[in-house]
Formats: sequence, structure tokens, C-alpha cells
Amino acid sequence: MARILIADDEPRIAAFIAKGLTAAGYTTSSVEDGVRALDYGSSGEFDLLILDIGMPRMDGFGVLSALRAMNCTVPVIVLTARDSLPDTLAALDGGADDYMSKPFRFEELLSRIRLRLRDAPAMPASAAPASGDVSLDVDLRCANVRGRTVSLSAREFAMARVFVENAGKLLSREQLLSRVWGYDFDGSSNVVDVYVGYLRTKLGPEHFQSVRGAGYRFTPVMAGPASPEPAL
Repeated sequence: MARILIADDEPRIAAFIAKGLTAAGYTTSSVEDGVRALDYGSSGEFDLLILDIGMPRMDGFGVLSALRAMNCTVPVIVLTARDSLPDTLAALDGGADDYMSKPFRFEELLSRIRLRLRDAPAMPASAAPASGDVSLDVDLRCANVRGRTVSLSAREFAMARVFVENAGKLLSREQLLSRVWGYDFDGSSNVVDVYVGYLRTKLGPEHFQSVRGAGYRFTPVMAGPASPEPAL
């Protein structure tokens, strides 16, 4: 069952679309501002994004630009009241897969959704990022630590992948926020520190070195035999 994210700051329109898509067999989630649209849209949890342009906090053009800069290939259908040719071209040139203006016919939107989902390329098999005793399963979005499987949330996995692929390198909070969340660093935010804490708990504190005032470094630990199960 395909999962569709609806990003629109008009609750009535978002609810109308969600009701129709649910009746058509899709699973939907809705957000009302651009920052959340980017956060959810880049999570890897959705198969398609319906994106409005005029949203608070970050407009649809900004969301689209950030998604494509992150190499996020989720299909995007822009659905907006802005129907001028410059806006249409800006969206398509910026990486949108389709563009519809409001008011719209739901049947047409549904047809375009089916087309984009059908044409979406299958994700190629990815090599499993690994460093020391930590390896990541891209398909199952989990980690393996010395034979122990660890479940990770979408954001935890994204951060773990940045660390593993840059093992031994010092990564600033700005770099981590940009690569994992895709937007500029907010000096008042501690979200990076919070997620590093999550990973320390799940993957082991020995893997993460905090460099005061600079950021974090992922330290590989040589893989060894899995710890034996305790005797009963």
C-alpha cells in the first residue's frame, strides 16, 4: 500500500484529499508547514508527496529544493493556487514531477498519482555501510552491532549512516543537521545532541566521541565475536 504525504496549510483541502486517497486504498499523512513537509518528506517513509507552494515557515519551492539537494527522489506533485507559467516552470525545473493548479478535479489528481507511482524507479540495491563492528542494513533500516540487530527510526538511521560513512572524521553539529535534516543550523536547537544520545544508547557509547565546541566523531571498534548468550 503506497504512503502519500500531503503538505498543505489549508486543513479543508488536506482533509478532502486525504479522504479521497484513503478511499482509493492509499495511506496518508498531512502536515501544514514547509519545515515539517521537508522533515517528513525526506524520512524515506513516503512513496509520494503532494506539495503546496504557499506554506508557512518554508514555502514549497524551498522544500523541493532541499529535498533534491539531499538526493531525495520521492515523486513530488505540486498542487497550488499559483498557476502562473513562471511558477510552473520554477517548480518543474526545481525537481517537481508534476504540477497542478487549484481548483482541481480529484479524479485527475488520482490519475496523476497513479502515473507517478507507476513510473517511480525501483530503488537499486545499496551496499551496506559498515565501519568496525557496526554495519547498517539499508533495506530494513536497522543496524547490526557484533551480531546484535538494533532497530532504528528513520532519523536515527540517517544520522547513523552519516557517521558510519564518515568514520573517524569530526562532524560539526551544522554538518549533521544539514545532512540529516536538510536545513540550516539553528544554534538554539539541541536536536543533534538528542539524537547522538539515542545512538549512543542503541549502538554503544564507545562509538561516539564528543569534541567540546566542535561536534562529534564516530570511532570504529574492531569487530569481534558476538557476546555469548548468558546461561540459563
